[in-house]
Amino acid sequence: MQYKTLGRTGIKVSEICLGTMTWGTQNSEAEAHEQMDYALDQGVNFIDTAELYPVTPAGPETFGLTEAYIGTWLQARSNRDKVVLATKVAGPGRPYIRSGSPASPKTMREALEASLKRLQTDYIDLYQMHWPSRGHYGFRNAWTYDPSGQDRQSVPEELLAILETLSEFVREGKVRAVGLSNDTAWGVMTMLSLAEKHGLPRLASIQNEYNFLYRPFDLDLSEIAHHEHVGLLAYSPLAAGLLSGKYLGGARPEGSRLTINGDLGGRYTEYQEAAVAGYAALAREHELDLAQMQLAFSLTRPFMTSVIIGATSMDQLKTNIGAKDVSLSAEVMDGIGKLHKKYPAPI
Repeated sequence: MQYKTLGRTGIKVSEICLGTMTWGTQNSEAEAHEQMDYALDQGVNFIDTAELYPVTPAGPETFGLTEAYIGTWLQARSNRDKVVLATKVAGPGRPYIRSGSPASPKTMREALEASLKRLQTDYIDLYQMHWPSRGHYGFRNAWTYDPSGQDRQSVPEELLAILETLSEFVREGKVRAVGLSNDTAWGVMTMLSLAEKHGLPRLASIQNEYNFLYRPFDLDLSEIAHHEHVGLLAYSPLAAGLLSGKYLGGARPEGSRLTINGDLGGRYTEYQEAAVAGYAALAREHELDLAQMQLAFSLTRPFMTSVIIGATSMDQLKTNIGAKDVSLSAEVMDGIGKLHKKYPAPI
């Protein structure tokens, strides 16, 4: 396992991060513990979660269960010092999470204290804003994204209040590093500028979606990652299972996410089939597992801090972690480049 530095923090994280968003719906507490045991044994020291999880599906009945499962594991194993633990405070729009309100000093404090309690720990290594209060292009919003209605004064003021609140958490020793998720180049640079101007915590990372079918991070955000050391934590590297190939030809395996979440969060469209089939053919041509080819490609990206994998079975977990040992030839990389030009935005 290779390790990267999280931003400029000095915290070392494994290049593969264990994602957890199915724990509490598709996975039981015992299965969650089994996954964490195996991942830690394979050198994975980085676990990512969120107060919102699980999300397959998300709902008030299961809200917070994933953090609770991690908490019981940490207590049972007494290994908190061996794990870099990341979680997120939810953005606005979920009525059952603080009445759907946007981030504020009060709601962020409530969220942090609740997460610490569920996780059974007194500190979080990386605390992230799950999504912005303003409009953004994550979660399939790219097709309708329009920032022209944003208030040029109130939005920066809101971001400053968020940073000031995060700074309080850091001073109290409850948070070690801070990051964003589902945010934009402007959002990252504004937060960096505010942090420098006011002596507040510097962003260590940004957690956005990245896979063969969705690659906007290759552009402006990659330049920010290079110059500012705000690396990517890539979520949905298999595009919610599309890039395992299991949904090709209209297949819907029993118990899979497609049978639960309908359209895979907007990813299951008429345009993805040909693209996935093309990547699957490339993998077969070079005797590679499609999922491992995608994960290994993500690990080659210079802006990548860690790739967040997820699994509902131990076989899937072993395959995904095994991608750390897969090297892609120049021919495979060339094939990936050609397919990206042919299918630049299929989801």
